[in-house]
Amino acid sequence: MTDGSGVCGNVCVLVPTLNEAETISDIVKSFVSAGYRVLVIDGHSTDDTRKLAASAGAEVIVQTGKGKGQAVQQAFATIKDEYLVMIDGDGTYLPEEIDTMLEPVLAGQADHVIGDRLANFSPGAFTKLNLIGNKIINRMFGFIYGGLLKDILSGYRAFNKNAYKWIELDATGFEVETEITVECVKKDLRVVEVPITYLPRRKGAETKLNPIRDGARIGMTIFKLAKLHNPMIYFGMLGLLSMLSGIGVGIYVVNEWLYGITHVLLTILATLLVIAGLQLFIFGSIANMIVALHYKVVREIRRNIMNQ
Repeated sequence: MTDGSGVCGNVCVLVPTLNEAETISDIVKSFVSAGYRVLVIDGHSTDDTRKLAASAGAEVIVQTGKGKGQAVQQAFATIKDEYLVMIDGDGTYLPEEIDTMLEPVLAGQADHVIGDRLANFSPGAFTKLNLIGNKIINRMFGFIYGGLLKDILSGYRAFNKNAYKWIELDATGFEVETEITVECVKKDLRVVEVPITYLPRRKGAETKLNPIRDGARIGMTIFKLAKLHNPMIYFGMLGLLSMLSGIGVGIYVVNEWLYGITHVLLTILATLLVIAGLQLFIFGSIANMIVALHYKVVREIRRNIMNQ
């Protein structure tokens, strides 16, 4: 790692933790020995995480709420350094790869850097379910937001101050990485992915991620955020579902009518579903134009601020 006494003296390493006693000491020592300031924001650990982090040289803060997302929100509001590196405290990422993470940001080529775990992961780092879930989520993200990114769920990230202060977060759990990525793409921040190493968790360091439950929550977060960032996709999909339902009911009604059976209420329902679907398409188109105008104004404001 580079000497933190130079440009990297303006770097803060953020480590959100919850019961990471098995790994936190080694992680903090690696960064501190290189001259970096380390901030551990702890989610009310019941083991010795806070004590071990402080002994290794980190500044330790107990988060005011619960969940990784809330911890990151609190940290973004607290930190004032020019550059920020965020890394999980579970020992699955290599501290010595911080140079790789920081290089595009320090060179002015990116506002936000994502470490691509899928480029170089060790055997056992991902289960087959994890890999399948990651691919589905990344493709879903690309379809909705148009960002050609490979690993939006990575926990190893770097930011310049403009980026992490510009990002607005609402997620409180593991969906926070998804929301960060959406915010960056839609606020026209320069996002770069770099290949990093991803390791299996150490024995005794239990994962807090439930692949099915949290994967579903992340997928729903991507879809719900589309309401604000890409409303044509959000309302278009709802409109398509409504229209297809109406057409399906209509086909049933017509088929029954051919045999002399009349369904007045189902006929009304089919008509209403089709009309509602068309209205959702129209609403999505209008909302899309409003959002496009909004982001154009936001980009102009940001450009003016940066030029001052």
